[in-house]
Amino acid sequence: MRQDVKFNSQGLTIVGHLYVPGHLAGNERVPAVVVSHPGGGVKEQTAGLYARQLNEQGFVTLAFDCAYHGESEGTPRGLEDPAHRVEDIKSAVTFLAGHERVDTSRIGLLGICASGGYAVTAAATDIRIKAVATVSGVDLGSFIRKGYNGKQDPSVLKMQLEHAAVARTASAGSAEAQTFPLFPPDEATARQLGPYVYEGWDYYATPRGHHPRSAKEMPWMSIDKLAGFYGFASIDQISPRPLLMIAGAEAETKWMAMEALQAAKEPKELFLIEGASHVDLYDREDYVGQATQKLTGYYRQWLTK
Repeated sequence: MRQDVKFNSQGLTIVGHLYVPGHLAGNERVPAVVVSHPGGGVKEQTAGLYARQLNEQGFVTLAFDCAYHGESEGTPRGLEDPAHRVEDIKSAVTFLAGHERVDTSRIGLLGICASGGYAVTAAATDIRIKAVATVSGVDLGSFIRKGYNGKQDPSVLKMQLEHAAVARTASAGSAEAQTFPLFPPDEATARQLGPYVYEGWDYYATPRGHHPRSAKEMPWMSIDKLAGFYGFASIDQISPRPLLMIAGAEAETKWMAMEALQAAKEPKELFLIEGASHVDLYDREDYVGQATQKLTGYYRQWLTK
């Protein structure tokens, strides 16, 4: 059963979808999972899909729009603020901890794509989170500094930081936030820019995954915030709580999870889904099914009384 809910995160109202199992009796309390969406995404897309599927397995789940996105408050719209996104996750945990159907000692976390780095950072310092998992998880800071494949020319970051500096100066004069498009304008351009760019365009810019409230542009001032963010820097602090990272075996971004896990302590696990790319794990039925099955077993194992 889905409920529309709201909670506060650093003074902004966050809007979410709460899924509660319909078979609960009496005062029964069950494990819960916070599901945090990719950068630029909204709760109605892949985060909602995983939240619904985990809910069908008996978990209370919460998918929400982070600040500055979707139905949640915050301007400029589309801003990617790592510090606030981590606080949004912690605020979501607080919301679940106060729910009558949630066992507060059994709250887990799932971060998808950019939320992989945010989830790791949140879990490292919030011990209420008893198990953390990522799907196609990336550190958006590394993404900005090194590119999706880790091979980005350093001149790209320099150019982006120059644009961010200009945008910050302009904002001081009360100018409208300067932005850049997140996706190419058409399929032909997307294909020319390579498989990773194309698959992002194919999900967000077509009926496959498009949602009118998902971000189409990002404010330039996001860039310097992200460039100084190291989402996996504190990954070793999660232990002795468990960490599961799920990635597509064909994903050009999987290097981030593989690299991050080297610094993580036990218990930890990398689960690769054969044949899947990064975005395949957003909505492709077979691949999502494999990921959900793995997540279900993982949370049942670790979110125990």
